[in-house]
Amino acid sequence: MRSLALDLVPMGSDEENRMADLKVNKTLPEGIESKMLYSDIIHIAWPSLVELTLTQLASMVDLMMVGQLGPWALTAVGLTTQPKFLLMTMFMAMNVGATAMVARYKGAGNQKKADEVLRQALLMTFVLGCVFAVIGFIAAPWLIKFMGASEDHVLRGGVDYLRIQMIGLPGLALTSTITATLRGVGNSKTAMIYNAMANIINVIFNYMLIYGNFGAPRMEVAGASLATIIGQYCAMFMAFYAVMNGQQYIILRFRDGFKPNKEEIKKIVDIGAPAMVEQVVMRIGLIIYTRTVAGLGTLPYAVHQVCLNIQSLSFMNGQAFAVSATSLTGQSLGKKRHDMAQAYTTRTRKLGMCVSIFLGVVFFFFGGQIVALYSGGDQSLVELGAVIMMFVAVVQPFQSSQLILAGALRGAGDTKVTAAITFITVLLVRPALAIFAINVLGMGLEGAWYALVTDQILRSLLVLLRYNSGAWKRHTM
Repeated sequence: MRSLALDLVPMGSDEENRMADLKVNKTLPEGIESKMLYSDIIHIAWPSLVELTLTQLASMVDLMMVGQLGPWALTAVGLTTQPKFLLMTMFMAMNVGATAMVARYKGAGNQKKADEVLRQALLMTFVLGCVFAVIGFIAAPWLIKFMGASEDHVLRGGVDYLRIQMIGLPGLALTSTITATLRGVGNSKTAMIYNAMANIINVIFNYMLIYGNFGAPRMEVAGASLATIIGQYCAMFMAFYAVMNGQQYIILRFRDGFKPNKEEIKKIVDIGAPAMVEQVVMRIGLIIYTRTVAGLGTLPYAVHQVCLNIQSLSFMNGQAFAVSATSLTGQSLGKKRHDMAQAYTTRTRKLGMCVSIFLGVVFFFFGGQIVALYSGGDQSLVELGAVIMMFVAVVQPFQSSQLILAGALRGAGDTKVTAAITFITVLLVRPALAIFAINVLGMGLEGAWYALVTDQILRSLLVLLRYNSGAWKRHTM
């Protein structure tokens, strides 16, 4: 496995950290150059960027293919997004704890403990994935109705899509845990490979199952969902092979057993529980926000869903660099080097900001052309989408900064305050402003996006204040 600049510095001490935290020191340790840190950041970030971008592109292709069926199909798929993410919240939150702990143990040089975290996390996420899959399958009609489906064919399409997704949930849960632990030790390349393969499989089966090509049945919206879970289960098998072949820092051996370890589970939960609260709060806020937008009608909601899908592609920039921030912060703190954690995060933000400004320019000037790829020839969808894409452009720098700093805080295990920030911005500010702008001011879809931009700016500021306080450096596991 590739060495980091962090590996070249000696283990720190609590006393050295206390002294260093009392002063602002931007100098690097002896023998460490800034270009070495940038190299470490990019080494972890680029496979994550490729992986996340390919995953989002596959999602975009899903919507483009589904969009050819008409705006009703875009709406049906869009209404499943927040319920699905809400059902994924529990195991995704536990993965935050697993990533932070594996990173700490890697920094401290304790491979045995890192392997134990992997086994315990897999046990937890498998159980949670199965439980929530059953809940989601049974509750699918109610969830789609709750999200605002008012037309019968939209409701039927949404229920079919969500129920098939629930069949894939346990596999997705296990894959996400392996990915999280690999990222914790700084290995993002392996996850890139198996997720890229899954996305290719997804697109191929999309073409077959949505339209009935190559002799396959024409399943329309349900076909898009089935194609997705076929790809997800392929990724799961490849992910298990990756951690069982003995070539990674973390190794899964079934002979070591999956007996619950209360101590390690408690550590995972202590970090993951606030992240779970954050995700639940976020999903509830987004559900309220989505229902508000859905009340505008099928066309505005279809435009909204398309622009959110494009914005999600831009998340990949911040999320990829956040993977670097999480892994490198966790490993630095495991080695008791607060100075290295700070140095890595500062440079990660700079790289993320450069990419976000570029994306903002592209979205601002070429937003209409991008939306047209989803339109199926509907010019009214393109015209409204071009306006909304300007909001997507403006939000880019704030979005990137917020995601990267939140990633660094997660790497430190400091997840409680970010949960509180999410509560304020996503659950209170965004829905309230959207309801006021749409229902009181009559601003339509633009009002909803003014609310989104306000949320992102405020969240970015609050996360920055938390990071600058330095409290994350004192978080212990």
